[in-house]
Amino acid sequence: MARPVTLFTGQWADLPLEVLCEKARKFGYDGLELACWGDHFEVDKALSDDSYCARKRELLDKHGLKLFAISSHLVGQAVLDNIDGRHKSILPDYVWGDGDPAGVNQRAAEEMKNTARAAQKLDVSVVNGFTGSSIWHLLYDFPPTPKSMIERGFQLLAERWNPILDVFEDCGVKFALEVHPTEIAFDIYSAERALQALNRRREFGFNFDPSHLIWQGVDPVEFIRAFPDRIYHVHMKDASVTLNGRSGILSSHLSFGDPRRGWDFRSVGRGGVRFEEIIRALNAAKYSGPLSVEWEDSGMDREHGAAEAAQFCKNVDFQPSGRAFDAAFAE
Repeated sequence: MARPVTLFTGQWADLPLEVLCEKARKFGYDGLELACWGDHFEVDKALSDDSYCARKRELLDKHGLKLFAISSHLVGQAVLDNIDGRHKSILPDYVWGDGDPAGVNQRAAEEMKNTARAAQKLDVSVVNGFTGSSIWHLLYDFPPTPKSMIERGFQLLAERWNPILDVFEDCGVKFALEVHPTEIAFDIYSAERALQALNRRREFGFNFDPSHLIWQGVDPVEFIRAFPDRIYHVHMKDASVTLNGRSGILSSHLSFGDPRRGWDFRSVGRGGVRFEEIIRALNAAKYSGPLSVEWEDSGMDREHGAAEAAQFCKNVDFQPSGRAFDAAFAE
């Protein structure tokens, strides 16, 4: 067996964790990547109840499921974002509070510190998530954007995330940013700039997810080659570009799943991502962690898709060769 195949629980948070454990095992998964919402993993309870993490581990063990990472995308988003009414629906009440933007930013930052502490108690070494971005709305350069405004966005990353990453360092946990539109890093160049802003500290790396790169025209394999030592976790997710002369790559304010969109997510193996090349690039980068399916396909039954995706990942993965094919001819 090569890498373990896990299921990210974020898109299944409507189900109690025990129910999802039963399903995931039947689907063929080796483990789960627990989302920090629903009842899957609650940071406040992990820190206030000394038996909470042990009970989570016992539940996973009961179903023969492993755990390598937890994920705090929703709260992480609120650390750098310009807060508005949209954030209320994705944040715990104690982080949202009265909704005052500065207060939400501050409470989100404290929750991310606590997430590192909770991960340490749970005995996992990676927290995946988002950073948010104060400058995403400046993506299209009109009215003309002074370079100082963009620079300020990366300075804010350093100001707000370095204290968070200090706690990650103390806890022996790494933060893996899922490079993604609306984050401070959304492609190769912005990811490099984020690393520079944080002085390339080792606690900060990436949760590689090819689905967010391919529709932008970025080759996911080139991302792995650019940051081979910063791939701390991997999401297996696919996407398909469906431009037809009427649709646009910016998606026309159409919701996911609308067939008029210019691109959309697909179940693994049913879009445009070249997973064969990704596995080869991960082998070259010596990535040995899990392949975690983040299942998002609005056009497919999720249980069918999740089971199919587990098998696809096991079929496409392989260990690198331990010898050259022509070694017999070497002197």
